[in-house]
Amino acid sequence: MKEKINKFLSDNSDYLDIIQQAVAARNPQVLVRPGASNVVSALLNAEIVAKKQRLNYEFESLSGQWRLYFATGTKKAQQRAGIVLGKGFYLPQFVSAYIGFEPNHHTKNIGIITNQIELAGFRLKLTGLCKYLEQKNLLAFDFEQIEISCLNRIIYQGKIGKRGNAQDFAQQPIAKLPFFAFFLVTEDFIAARGRGGGLAIWVK
Repeated sequence: MKEKINKFLSDNSDYLDIIQQAVAARNPQVLVRPGASNVVSALLNAEIVAKKQRLNYEFESLSGQWRLYFATGTKKAQQRAGIVLGKGFYLPQFVSAYIGFEPNHHTKNIGIITNQIELAGFRLKLTGLCKYLEQKNLLAFDFEQIEISCLNRIIYQGKIGKRGNAQDFAQQPIAKLPFFAFFLVTEDFIAARGRGGGLAIWVK
């Protein structure tokens, strides 16, 4: 499978080039970056090809902390039921939003997820459990703890959610949990579609 993934990532397809150019533009010295609409189209193409080739990524490849770099969001369709993708946008440098995954090496495909956003000295951090379905590259999660801090000083901590222990969480059906379906996983960036339908890129 690793060889199959490497072949996919080394493909000289235009859509992969656009995504890689967008990621490279996180460097302030890179003055030109692809337009948001081009990045959205590239992500859609990458998602389609990854599904056709049935690429499977290991949970460990998601390990670490990733900064949210590009997102689409969604909006309600006007003419028909359902949702459609938003236009897509690069997150401003002054907004720090991170997601982190820490696999549990004693329990296969179960781990810890953290999600935090920091702005003007304030930080909101959520922590919980996650489980990974390798055959679908799907990571389901449930946040259990909330922490609010200002200038690195914790001003509030509390519990959210009612799942209990890891065994209880592992038995929860995916249909009842939020999730990300990953279709691009590299050492430098990851890309996924959320349960709500939006697309996103996180970078190291």
